[in-house]
Amino acid sequence: MNVLENTRTYLKNILNIDNMEIKDLTKAEEQIMQIIWQIEKGFVKEVMDFLPEPKPAYNTVSTIIRILETKGFIGHHAFGKSHQYYPLISREDYKRHATEKLLGNYFENSVESMFSFFVKEEKLDLNDVDEILKMIDKMKNRPR
Repeated sequence: MNVLENTRTYLKNILNIDNMEIKDLTKAEEQIMQIIWQIEKGFVKEVMDFLPEPKPAYNTVSTIIRILETKGFIGHHAFGKSHQYYPLISREDYKRHATEKLLGNYFENSVESMFSFFVKEEKLDLNDVDEILKMIDKMKNRPR
């Protein structure tokens, strides 16, 4: 088990992070988190390498990273004056949080309402519908 997995396990088991409220991210914070999830660990300069042009200032990225650390999304290892950052909250956990919030805020916690919206907006093609139906069939066949 690597250091990242050890840290996540510690937080989940000792601090009971699964029951902690995940905070919302701004667009800028989410953009930085997407990069950190992708690279798994990195220094501010490495995160900046993944940002599109025009790149924000180093201090801006550093500030966003400190905010993410304050919000509990990332941790760091110190190497002298430099810090290497790594995610504490997985992409899947945040995806779950964001989806639940979207479902609650815009669809009154109704998956049917959300699905209906996508159908009306023509955001689903027949392949998508087939895949959804396959998932539903698998759910129906699972032991209860």
